Amino acid sequence: MAQRAREQWGSGFGFLMAAIGSAVGLGNMWRFSYLAAEHGGAAFVILYVLMIFLVGFPVLLAELAIGRGAARGPVQALGFYGGRWWKALGALFVGAGFLIASYYSVIAGWTLRYTLEGIALGFAADPAAHFAEVSTGYDALVWHLLFMAGSLWIVANGITFGIERTASLVMPLLFLVVCGLAVYASTLPGSEGGYRYYLNSDDYASIFSREVLAEAAGQAFFSLSLGMGAMLTYASYLKRTTNLPAQAVIVSLADFAIAFVAGLVVFPLLFALGLQEEVGASTLGALFITLPKAFVGLGIGGRIVGSLFFAALVVGALTSLISLLEVVVASTVDIVGWDRRRSTIWTGIAAALFGVPAALSLDALDVMDQVATNFFLMGGGLALALFTGWVMREPEVEVAAGAGRYRWLRLWIQALRYAVPLILAFIMIGTVPKTIAAISALFE
Repeated sequence: MAQRAREQWGSGFGFLMAAIGSAVGLGNMWRFSYLAAEHGGAAFVILYVLMIFLVGFPVLLAELAIGRGAARGPVQALGFYGGRWWKALGALFVGAGFLIASYYSVIAGWTLRYTLEGIALGFAADPAAHFAEVSTGYDALVWHLLFMAGSLWIVANGITFGIERTASLVMPLLFLVVCGLAVYASTLPGSEGGYRYYLNSDDYASIFSREVLAEAAGQAFFSLSLGMGAMLTYASYLKRTTNLPAQAVIVSLADFAIAFVAGLVVFPLLFALGLQEEVGASTLGALFITLPKAFVGLGIGGRIVGSLFFAALVVGALTSLISLLEVVVASTVDIVGWDRRRSTIWTGIAAALFGVPAALSLDALDVMDQVATNFFLMGGGLALALFTGWVMREPEVEVAAGAGRYRWLRLWIQALRYAVPLILAFIMIGTVPKTIAAISALFE
């Protein structure tokens, strides 16, 4: 095994909070519930849980095993197990982390602005006009840089005193806030209509739809922060006594639970205010326009609820962004040999500058997001599954360390060899042409 001249997590709880924080983001707070409502309700939820354990869990466990075993960032870890040619896959992970961090910080800046505005001034009477004003240009750029600077400060303070301390503090608060908001939403008149819309059980046939299968598998994969090296990097700081399968199960279930409960907030709220006709847009605009409109309609109570909701978004965005930055920083420390603080400063500056186009143009942000998710994440996840299943020697031995020899680990290997690559390839066939078309449109 590799030498461990490396930081380590102070506790298992700290790692879990950081890993769950990496997985929980804006997609959990809006995209999951939207997809469930649009694609069969309860049927989609069942299919999503199935995809979590058919696609998400196997890849997550593979990232944890490679990261802990090599005790290095993605580039060095893939080289450690597969030889120098496989370092290119690790570089793909680092590139994905860098690209996503650069534009994710722009969206995170929006959440921070909305939270502070909700607390100090209340939400705008015309949310659409307000979003159009603040989502691009100088305002968006300033908030992007502020959020990036705060995230970099946490990463620069290291695993134990920066990332672990932050995640251990804010993630329990996020759980409490989301659950509290769900309880509040249940008391609103008309909320039962939101539950029916979110969890309707009239369309179980949609489980067999190609589109719904692709959406469920894609959401399961994206929501667990897979294919970008974040979980691999976090696992590189784990002790060998850590039970990796148990950690993977907890992270997967917690990620699903937050997404599911967030839907119990969003739809009762919208239906109580008669805004169900505006649910149809799955874009970020719906999150930053339709929901603020609902908060305005609730008066002073909506101001409080809305501020808490956007504060939860800030937490999810923060913990996700610091995990993305850590992928790049850890790799810079491993490869270039700089110390953590210097690596954080220079990689952070580069990511902040690379995110400027996303702050100035929603079209640029959309294309960056599509390229990252449909090329980098899906391609990286597909390659990682094949690497672990076919190239890495006895990955089940690494998983068994600290956990015991589970009989089902052979099934895990078979899933990585066959089921996961087939499902991810199936998704990419449908998404890659759309991404290419979006890139072409941007440069026309």
